[in-house]
Amino acid sequence: MAKVPAIKRRKLTPPTSEGEDSSPSTLDHVPEPNAFFTQAARWNLEQEYETRPRKGKKKEKESSRLPIKTADGLLQQAPVEVAGVTEVEGSDLDWSGVEETEGEVEEKPTPKPKIPARQQILEAKEELARIAGILNEDPEENAGAFKVLANIGQSENTTVKKLALAAQLAIFKDVIPGYRIRPLSEEGMGTKVSREVRKLRAYEQSLVGSYQAYIRELSNLASSKTSKDGPSLASVAIACACGLLKAVPHFNFRGELLKILAAKLSTRKVDDDFVKCRETIETVFRDDEDGTPSLDAVSLLTKMMKSRSYRVDESVLNTFLHLRLLSEFSWKASQNHIDRPERDEFRGKKPKEQRVFRTKKERKTMKERKIIEKEMVQADASVSHEERDRMQSETLKLVFVTYFRILKMRSPNLMGAVLEGLARYAHLINQDFFGDLLEALKDLIGHAETGDDLAEEEEEEEDAETTRNLTREALLCIITAFALLEGQDVAKAKASLSLDLGFFITHLYRTLHALSLNPDIELSSKSLHLRDPNDPSEPALTTKNKINVQTTTVLLLRSLSSVLVPQLAARAVPPLRIAAFAKQLMGSSLHMPEKSCVAIIGLLGKVTKTHEKKIAGLWNTEERRGDGTFDPVCAEIEGSNPFAATVWEGELLRKHFCPGVRDGVKVMEKNIIGLR
Repeated sequence: MAKVPAIKRRKLTPPTSEGEDSSPSTLDHVPEPNAFFTQAARWNLEQEYETRPRKGKKKEKESSRLPIKTADGLLQQAPVEVAGVTEVEGSDLDWSGVEETEGEVEEKPTPKPKIPARQQILEAKEELARIAGILNEDPEENAGAFKVLANIGQSENTTVKKLALAAQLAIFKDVIPGYRIRPLSEEGMGTKVSREVRKLRAYEQSLVGSYQAYIRELSNLASSKTSKDGPSLASVAIACACGLLKAVPHFNFRGELLKILAAKLSTRKVDDDFVKCRETIETVFRDDEDGTPSLDAVSLLTKMMKSRSYRVDESVLNTFLHLRLLSEFSWKASQNHIDRPERDEFRGKKPKEQRVFRTKKERKTMKERKIIEKEMVQADASVSHEERDRMQSETLKLVFVTYFRILKMRSPNLMGAVLEGLARYAHLINQDFFGDLLEALKDLIGHAETGDDLAEEEEEEEDAETTRNLTREALLCIITAFALLEGQDVAKAKASLSLDLGFFITHLYRTLHALSLNPDIELSSKSLHLRDPNDPSEPALTTKNKINVQTTTVLLLRSLSSVLVPQLAARAVPPLRIAAFAKQLMGSSLHMPEKSCVAIIGLLGKVTKTHEKKIAGLWNTEERRGDGTFDPVCAEIEGSNPFAATVWEGELLRKHFCPGVRDGVKVMEKNIIGLR
């Protein structure tokens, strides 16, 4: 039986209640419309629709992404994403015809939250450690990390900047190769190379560029002012430059690093950074094997000192005493000339008596061995001896030029360092330079005798520590003159070089009495003592001696040893000179302190053992050779008449309170009595 549709029923109006009007509503009973409907009645919707600008359909952007596979296994094209913003079809303001303005759409930039300084330092440490690990693991694949390190070093936080400088130092010391990277020329850039070579070139250029930027940053920071809180950026930059120069002196931009150190050494203020730069230069001089870094450093230091008119600390000049050429170089040089020894190269067949008989097989083997040795020498990466000698000879000429200029200028605070340096370099000085040096030394001693200490120059000098000790300078001149003489080959130069050091010997003889009365004869630069209240001319602090670190007694003993006990057998000391010095020293030892007296008596013991026959008459009154009287204050040795006197001071020295003095007197008398 078919289903019958339900009957549609009409909705009936509910019956009206009493008191209500069931008639249809009229306008009189309709309530007033609100403001919205009143305003809407005046709208001209058709006109507004006509004047509204039309918007065409936006072109759908084609997706360049590959299709994706859904979870159901269907391939579907990936939707277009524009900067992570989902495109909305419509806007809430479209219906009202009001267009969105840029000012309403743009969002206001949110201020970045301020990170505490402690948090910045921790984050910087972690980032630097991560980058350092990446670079140490594979620097060629992560060459861009050098720029990241440089960006971290530009932080406004001083501590972060210091950490970045130190991290870059450690990384560059690890990744820098053992060779110098040459800049690529245009022809080299145009050549076709393999992929590995091209990759290596790109890495090397990135390394050199980053390294150059790092050195520029160090140079800028090294000249900045110091800060009160901890080590300043300048100190950190100088320390990094010193570390690079010690670790990789062979690499590029060595001159820029040396300029940073030379700028610090040009100041007269000796602080921790100054000492660090000086020790770095000394290390470079000691560890230099090929001579090129030493030549660059000496050239830069000499230019710096010349520009400063040699107003530098004497320790800067003493760095020349650490050069390896002092022990390795064998040629003699002057300011502008090097005496290269002539090579005795025999060309042609050897004489018959010098030939060695070898079989045909031995000659063939020797020929093959020479070919192999020649190839090994060419393939060897070490610097040849000829190249090293050439570099060291140029360095030696620069050193001699600096020494001679300072001697001519008589710079107060550098005279001791120059004289000591010339004494050390005496065996390398050429005969042509020898005469000029002796004249300069005589000039210095002449100023010491007349008391002319260049007062006008000292008044212009602001530093109060540059007061000259002329007595010590004179002793150093004597030591240097005899060291120069011992460094010459007298047997070969006897015909061409007139060696007359009588001026220096006479000056030493005249100063013995004054030196014995000097109360500071045993004081060195490290000795602490008070000033003499009765001597207003003495400086307030005499603890720092700018001439030399050795005491006056040591300098006197070195001078006397050169005069009385010469090392050269060709130099014969006349008896009159030995007797005059022996008599004068015995009298001077009575006024000297204990240690100086022991040293002088010990020296006289060597003199009596070497020249006992020449001075035996001084200990025996019956063997007196001279007539007249002895003049201890005579200006000339020949006019003192020493053989007219006896060594009566020995009787007093026998009863000296020091056992060393008493034993020394017994040794002298034993040497003399042993002749009889």
